[in-house]
Amino acid sequence: MSHSFRLPCPALRRRPRLTPLSLGLSAALLSLAASPASAQSAAPAPAGAASAPTTTLETVQLSGQAANLRNALDKQRAATGVLSVVHADGIGQLPDINAAEALARLPGVSVERDQGEGRFIRVRGLGPDLNAVSINGTLVPSAEADRRAVGLDVVPAGLIRSLEVRKTLSPDQDANSLGGSVAVNTVSAFDQPGRVLNLSAGASYAALSGKTRPNGALIYSERFLANTLGLALALSSDERSFGSDNVETGGAWNLSGSSPALSKLERRSYTISRVRHGGALNLDLRPDPGQSYYLRSFSSRFTDTEQRQAQTLELSPALAAGQTDGKAKAARSLKAREEISQVDSLSLGGERRWGDWKLSAALGAGRASENKPDTLSGATYKNSTAFSGTGFADSQKPVISGPAGLASSSGFALDKIKLEQSRATDRERNLRVDLLKDLDLNGAELELKGGVKIARRQKDNGREVWSYSGKTLAKAPYGFSSTQLSMASVVAEGMPRYPWGELGPNLSEQAVRQLVAGLKPAEFREASDSAIADYRIKEESDAAYLQATIDWKHTQLITGLRHEALRLEADGTGNSKGQFSAQHSESRSRHWLPALLLRQQLSSEQHLRAAYTQSVVRPTFGQLSPGFVIEDKNAEFGNPALKPLRSRNLDLGIEQRLDRDGSLSAYAFHKSIRDFVYRTNLAGQGLWAGFDSALTYANGEDAKVSGLELAYGQALRGLPAPFNGLVLGANATLVHSKATIAGYKNGQLQSRQLALPSQSDRSLNLSLGWEGHGLSTRLAVNHKSAYLLEVGDVLNPAKDLWVDGQTQWDFSLRYDISTKLQLSLELLNLNNSTYYVYAGQRALNAQYEQYGRSVKLGLKLAVF
Repeated sequence: MSHSFRLPCPALRRRPRLTPLSLGLSAALLSLAASPASAQSAAPAPAGAASAPTTTLETVQLSGQAANLRNALDKQRAATGVLSVVHADGIGQLPDINAAEALARLPGVSVERDQGEGRFIRVRGLGPDLNAVSINGTLVPSAEADRRAVGLDVVPAGLIRSLEVRKTLSPDQDANSLGGSVAVNTVSAFDQPGRVLNLSAGASYAALSGKTRPNGALIYSERFLANTLGLALALSSDERSFGSDNVETGGAWNLSGSSPALSKLERRSYTISRVRHGGALNLDLRPDPGQSYYLRSFSSRFTDTEQRQAQTLELSPALAAGQTDGKAKAARSLKAREEISQVDSLSLGGERRWGDWKLSAALGAGRASENKPDTLSGATYKNSTAFSGTGFADSQKPVISGPAGLASSSGFALDKIKLEQSRATDRERNLRVDLLKDLDLNGAELELKGGVKIARRQKDNGREVWSYSGKTLAKAPYGFSSTQLSMASVVAEGMPRYPWGELGPNLSEQAVRQLVAGLKPAEFREASDSAIADYRIKEESDAAYLQATIDWKHTQLITGLRHEALRLEADGTGNSKGQFSAQHSESRSRHWLPALLLRQQLSSEQHLRAAYTQSVVRPTFGQLSPGFVIEDKNAEFGNPALKPLRSRNLDLGIEQRLDRDGSLSAYAFHKSIRDFVYRTNLAGQGLWAGFDSALTYANGEDAKVSGLELAYGQALRGLPAPFNGLVLGANATLVHSKATIAGYKNGQLQSRQLALPSQSDRSLNLSLGWEGHGLSTRLAVNHKSAYLLEVGDVLNPAKDLWVDGQTQWDFSLRYDISTKLQLSLELLNLNNSTYYVYAGQRALNAQYEQYGRSVKLGLKLAVF
């Protein structure tokens, strides 16, 4: 078994690098701005060559479910590799709030939800950190502090022209995804038949909170200068106010007795408000068929405000479900925070043809940030009394029974107030140049292509933590009285909304903050927590490729080689028993990535596709962080020496077109992933021989992923009325994965096999729609089977946390009141699907949460 470890090390001297390559790339980009006249004189057309044909733009705009299906199928069919597409009309036809929700309808894609709303996506069983996301061709950095995963809930659906998931990569494409690469494309004036102005407004209602919030959008596009200059503007605003009810144990089950016994649980009531404001502005210049230029900008701001009222019970001794004679210590807590996520993207580029040559170049910049300016991460009040006669029923959704004092404010005193400020920023800059040459080889077409790309990325994370202990505040020089430190002093009106018993009175965020407002924060700063979370990671990527595409009769073959040179610098802070030290680490790696992609037309309506590709992805920023903490006999540290994950990918599939509005496809895939990263414990060997725990990350043996994607979609136009308005859609993804993790026990390295985290064995999507006479309806169901959420103990599968299977039903209706005015109705989570996490076995709760149903009503006006 192969493992890579690096222990905390002293700072190394940095070596600045100059990159002359960037100057050459800049010059190539600037050359695109040369005038048409000079370009023609520099590269005259060959004698006898035909003049460029005049392109006439069609003025037919397709809409509706069948038209959207046709547009997506046309694009998927033209692709050499495996591609899944959602068009803007398709997003509008489903009750999808954001990009993640829309992508969840595609084969091979499943969504990870946060408070019931889609946030991260998984592709072919691989977690969000192993997939790349771009907006208008530029990589989207991650706002998450320790992750590479891009939260697509920050991208409003109203700004999107199309979404593409590319599951096989050719040499000219970025190789930084193992599952798939998601491309978000915003609106363009050249996608429209002419001048367009659409306005929409509506409101959403959440049943659990009983609140209604507004939403609206504007899309405007027009072409100027004899159809050579296009301008497109999209604005979107959306608000949601909702809640969730939760009971969780975190896996605190004792399995040593005859029946599982629970030692701790927490009951939570959430109140949540989410606001999205986004905009996209795109300019396209196409002076003639041989040249085009673009400037595409995107910005979205997502504000998530959350308050959590909670009750924690510690059961002693641990109790089995059904027992009512136990004792419990109770605590009440309050958490409140505002999280502001911002994503900005800018792309500038163009292309120009000179006869059989084409030069294209692009500059891109992306920035993502997550700011939590003033978080009350916990205000905890404990009762020293052990309440007798306490118990619970139902090990999956524990419902507490006990004396009335559990839900009283009497006897509860301040244990701790914890405040935080944090900010994570992720920036990426890239420059790309591609050169293409077309050749005619006696009936076969050969396209030779080569290019280079340089990318620079920097992740910064910072956090400040302050902790106010009730015991400290009661002593000199602070001298808080017992009345001031009692929970009764911060009680607000009302009770938390909670369906499974009483939690006690609401706690007031304002009163808690006011209690410590007059104190000096510097006296309560947590030095270790504030320093260890701070880090800066710089990444460089220099890539070059050569690619050949051969089209001959009914065969298209792409082959080539891509080279990626990666470099990393990581800076952080270590804490060894109260002694802080700066940490610096550097690493380099080079990767040769061959590819071979085949598309074979078996008939006019049937295509075979096959591919062998390779890709490479760095570990997450949290895994690479050089910071560490060593206290007593416990240690925890990142591992900046981790190798990138490398994958060899095989794909084989067949596609059958079913008239113009239908398709049937089946694809098999296999991935072999080298240097899979997992969390492990080094205690008991080497430098950590005397430690109880030494948690870090390691590269292990190869992980394997195999699967099958099946998809069907069709508008049934051939049926007699009214059934000729039916539109059916179905897809299924079956995945199996296997990975090996290892850790030390009694000084011996031991291992076990498991499925990859975040990988569901089955993902299913079904939809039944009908459209006609101005009416369009669709009922959709999304299902994914259970998946591993977190490895609880390297060597003990009973500690693993699993997310149970989830099924969600949604419904949408649209009615054209007139040719310019449309009414929409969307019903989300009709079956009140819940989120359930279990510890080792399905009967044992780790987390149970419900979100309720939502309704969205809107009007859309086409002004012109």
